[in-house]
Amino acid sequence: MDLHGAFHVYDTTLRDGAQQEGLNLSVADKLSIAKQLDGLGVGYIEGGWPGSNPKDTEFFRRAREELDLKHARLAAFGATRRAGVRAADDPLVAALRDSGAGVVTLVAKSHDRHVELALRTTLEENLAMVRDTVTHLREEGQTVFLDAEHFFDGYQANRAYALEVLRTAAEAGAEVVALCDTNGGMLPDWVSDVVRDVIDTTGARVGIHAHNDSGCAVANSLAAVAAGATHVQGCINGYGERTGNADLVTVVANLELKLDRNVLPQGLLREATRIAHAVAEVTNVPPASRQPYVGTSAFAHKAGLHASAIKVDPDLYQHMDPLGVGNDMRLLVSDMAGRASIELKGKELGYDLSEDRELVTRVTDRVKAMEQRGYTFEAADASFELLLAEEVEGARPSYFDVESWRVITETRTDGEAVSEATVKLRAEGVRYVVTGEGNGPVNALDAALREAIGQAFPEVAKFELIDYKVRILDQGHGTDAITRVLIETTDGESSWVTVGVGANVIEASWGALVDGLTFGLRRHHR
Repeated sequence: MDLHGAFHVYDTTLRDGAQQEGLNLSVADKLSIAKQLDGLGVGYIEGGWPGSNPKDTEFFRRAREELDLKHARLAAFGATRRAGVRAADDPLVAALRDSGAGVVTLVAKSHDRHVELALRTTLEENLAMVRDTVTHLREEGQTVFLDAEHFFDGYQANRAYALEVLRTAAEAGAEVVALCDTNGGMLPDWVSDVVRDVIDTTGARVGIHAHNDSGCAVANSLAAVAAGATHVQGCINGYGERTGNADLVTVVANLELKLDRNVLPQGLLREATRIAHAVAEVTNVPPASRQPYVGTSAFAHKAGLHASAIKVDPDLYQHMDPLGVGNDMRLLVSDMAGRASIELKGKELGYDLSEDRELVTRVTDRVKAMEQRGYTFEAADASFELLLAEEVEGARPSYFDVESWRVITETRTDGEAVSEATVKLRAEGVRYVVTGEGNGPVNALDAALREAIGQAFPEVAKFELIDYKVRILDQGHGTDAITRVLIETTDGESSWVTVGVGANVIEASWGALVDGLTFGLRRHHR
């Protein structure tokens, strides 16, 4: 591989990203994420720090047997040798040597105060630690990158020494010296000035590793590249400790789509949205809806003015075609919606409303009136589709008629609180009376309703409630405030969201549950 002829996209999700608060990855999780990252086409995947903990050591062992990477090379992360110990004799260096990874990324101190206070050694010995470790691993046949920790702060404190650390590493054989904004406090112009100086002074190949504490991690990464850096590090979805690392997808998308630089294999950027969301599923960290490029709201349009323009030309209110990153345009129906929003949303759902002005006006007015009462349709497409179908077809889609429902909660002698719901309804000409139990009133209602309907429509057995959100709309009213509930349901293949509003959480939940089952049956009976 021609390391000096290619741009490096280097992902550190499995190591630096895993330091995010509340994020805990198993070995299986890390292997799964590595496969996804390879599908994005990144050049390097930093797997962790072998020898520092059993999990990362196990990851590299299993990676040799289980990972068949098509685009990426696996990198092992670790530190330079300890002070006063030969690199060949340091057990942590041996773990890097024996990891099976063809690339090793060494972290080294480049800030003089960190050398003296954290490492408790001399500046000269720190340089020897860098030189000895890089030389040893290179002699063992491994490619070495250097992460110069706290480089920008060190550069401001003692420029000559910070540069000498980089020069020492490059002369010993490090292919890249990555400048780390470890505390995340830099701004783009500062980064540009430093990167240019490093390249002019040392001649080394420079990389950038930016944290987001100033909100500038992506901007700082782009500034470094503009100044001559050809190696960029970051994490998928911007994971990382404190405020996170540079979001690698955002950096790469900006480089490819805005700056016309080919940094990923051809066509793989279109996989970005799918992969970003797939990784979020593995980490169990909900995707950020407003994440640039790949967020669900990245190409969502709400105001009627926007929708009117988009009806003429989608590019009037979008900075790019969302298909470039595998995303899609979404039209949100809300009390801000105008006629164009309703027409476009109807078209998205399979209804041509362009010739029926009266119908569009009626739907628009109904949406605005319902949102005035607390409903929201921008997050509940399924409920809006049922509303639209009712207006277009003249009747609300219905597969069952509810006679009544009730729910009670009691505390048993053992202290356990149990809810019991009774639902009476007719479906397919048959009357059903079903009682269901649950660990709460909504769970009990859901169980009873699905059991009753399921006797007439067996496919309901596939339906499962996967998310439940409650919001109190007029909190100043206290316990008699209006409540809104959003429920997400799945049939194992896709999911849909419905909304209910009521004077209490049970009433609101019932409305969302009924809509959820009705929509699911409508989808299966089309």
